[in-house]
Amino acid sequence: MVSSIISQTRKIAAILVQSAPDWLYPDIMTQNQDELPTVFIVDDDPAIRFAMQALMDSVNIEHEIFASGDEFLENADDHRAGCLVLDIRMPGLGGLELQEELLKRDSTLPIIFITGHGDVPMAVDAMQKGAVDFIQKPFRDQDLLDRIREALKTDQERREEQKKHAEVAERLARLTNREREVFDLVVTGKPNKVIAYELGVSQRTVEIHRARVMEKMQARSLADLVKMHMTA
Repeated sequence: MVSSIISQTRKIAAILVQSAPDWLYPDIMTQNQDELPTVFIVDDDPAIRFAMQALMDSVNIEHEIFASGDEFLENADDHRAGCLVLDIRMPGLGGLELQEELLKRDSTLPIIFITGHGDVPMAVDAMQKGAVDFIQKPFRDQDLLDRIREALKTDQERREEQKKHAEVAERLARLTNREREVFDLVVTGKPNKVIAYELGVSQRTVEIHRARVMEKMQARSLADLVKMHMTA
C-alpha cells in the first residue's frame, strides 16, 4: 500500500509541484506567507504517515504529522488556519473522540476522516457532527488532495465570516443606546417619521442619530445596514 501511494505521489509531483500553491490555495496567496494554512495529519500507522509526508512534500503543502490524537492535542494549535486529516480508528484517543474534544474547544478546523470499508457509519456520524468529508482506504492521492483543497477553502470561508462578525460587533459596541434603538428600527424599513413616533423623539433627532449610525457602522446604504444587522 505504501509503495503504491509513493508511486502515485511521484507521478503527480512533476505536474503539481510548481503550481501547487496557486492550485491549492487559490484565494489565499494574497495573504502573508506566514499565514498559509497547515494540513494537520493524525494517523497511528507509521507507513501511512511516511506516505502522507511524501505526498505533502511533493506538492509543497504546509503540514504537521502526529502519531496519535493525544500528541496532536498536546502540540498542535487547532485554531490555526488549515484542516485536519484524521484516521477514524486509532488506539487510545480515536478520531471521533478527538473530534469531540475539538468541538469542546470551539475549534472550527475542518476535518477529513480517513476510514476503512466498515467505518462508513462512523464517518457519517462524524459528518453530522461537523466533519467536512471522509475518504475510504485505499484512496488515490489526487482524491485526497482534492478533499484537502475543499477543506482549506471551507476553513478560509469560515474565518472570513468570523472576521465579519467580529468587525460588526466592534462597530455595534460604538453605538449609544439610542443609536442602537434607531439602528434596530431603521433596518426594518420604517421611515424616520414612524421611528420618531415610536421612540417619542423628533424626526430631526432620528435623522441625526441615523446619520451617526451610518458613520459608525461604516455603511454606505440601508442595504449595508441590513446586512450588518443580519450578521450581528
